Amino acid sequence: MQPIYTEIKPNKMAEESNNEFHNVVPLQIRFNDVDKFGHVNNTIYFQFYDSGKTDYVSTVCKGFDWDRYAIFVVKIEVEFFAQIKGTDRIAVRTRTAKLGNKSFHLEQEIFDTDTQEVKSRCLSILVLYDLEQKLSMPFPDEWRKAISDYDGVINIEAK
Repeated sequence: MQPIYTEIKPNKMAEESNNEFHNVVPLQIRFNDVDKFGHVNNTIYFQFYDSGKTDYVSTVCKGFDWDRYAIFVVKIEVEFFAQIKGTDRIAVRTRTAKLGNKSFHLEQEIFDTDTQEVKSRCLSILVLYDLEQKLSMPFPDEWRKAISDYDGVINIEAK
């Protein structure tokens, strides 16, 4: 399987995409995130991306009931462009790239807030799930509209 972002160079990607992400969350690098080499271990990146996902859904889908609904990651692909050191100041930015009937594709980047250098990029496919019904569920119209309005998503599948 080919990587999904091979044609994009990290610094060029940062220049092109800075204005396209509306959701940006500063991240705190914890003591135990840093390994013996002084950089953040690659497994921690997924926690950083989860912070972005949680903030994105809470911000965009007002009234999302975390006790009633769940969002499951069904596919995730991450590329690493540059190491993150324990002293770096970083943030994660998140946007919806595609909105389906029951799923959506999120694009995320972890970047250095001082230099704007993109350190890593992630593509996730997520499914909305009703915990009471124990079934995947379509996005309610108000969430579909909110996501579309927030990110300007034009790649929306018909219901």
